[in-house]
Amino acid sequence: MTTYTIHPLVVGANATDQGIMTYLKGYGKRIWIPIYVFYLEGGPEKILVDTGLEQFVVPPTVATEYGLQIQEFEEALATFDLRPEDIDIIIHTHLHNDHCENDYKCTKARVYVQKREFEFFANPHPVDHRYFPDLLDNNEVILVDGDQEIVDGISVLLTPGHTVGGQSVVVQTAKGKAVITGFCCNDQNFPAAGPVVPPGVHLNLIDAYESAKKVKEIADILIPLHDLGIGRQRSIPAAE
Repeated sequence: MTTYTIHPLVVGANATDQGIMTYLKGYGKRIWIPIYVFYLEGGPEKILVDTGLEQFVVPPTVATEYGLQIQEFEEALATFDLRPEDIDIIIHTHLHNDHCENDYKCTKARVYVQKREFEFFANPHPVDHRYFPDLLDNNEVILVDGDQEIVDGISVLLTPGHTVGGQSVVVQTAKGKAVITGFCCNDQNFPAAGPVVPPGVHLNLIDAYESAKKVKEIADILIPLHDLGIGRQRSIPAAE
């Protein structure tokens, strides 16, 4: 089986409340959450998980304080000698705008997304306003229905709750199975002891809980989608 190295690229950051990440916990604690693009290196194709924000304003002190390198999408790709047009595959955790605004720049990419997520994206409910259906107009979209292998060593796991069709990305690495969560969370959702904490923002709380529980159980390496500590790692697993 092909093994991959995951490179977290920080392409933005948002100031928010910890309670947005953790249901009924942490309200009133202000935090910064990184917006990631994950480059999966190892196979013959150039693969990204999510494409992040296109435009953002982040005070320079944030990068210094948290040890992050925050870059525009093109700059982040260039650190691995990549251009947007080099990307072959984009796998989306979900289709909130902060995860897919740079898709249109990747003119040759095939975009993999859950069928139910895409249908909701095309006709979103007013309670979830972060879908901009024109974002994927210029891309080839491949719809996935449930758990599925994308390429050798990379598969997706349906993990709804935060959105109707979130999918976590399961990546085989030299150190075991890494899972990039298909829902917005950080390390506080996965305490060392006790039950998981579902995302603070969700469309179905029970599904959100079960999805968080599922990924924690199967992952050798767990990658919460907005965790600050992930952005301080150039490679997952770390180079030896």
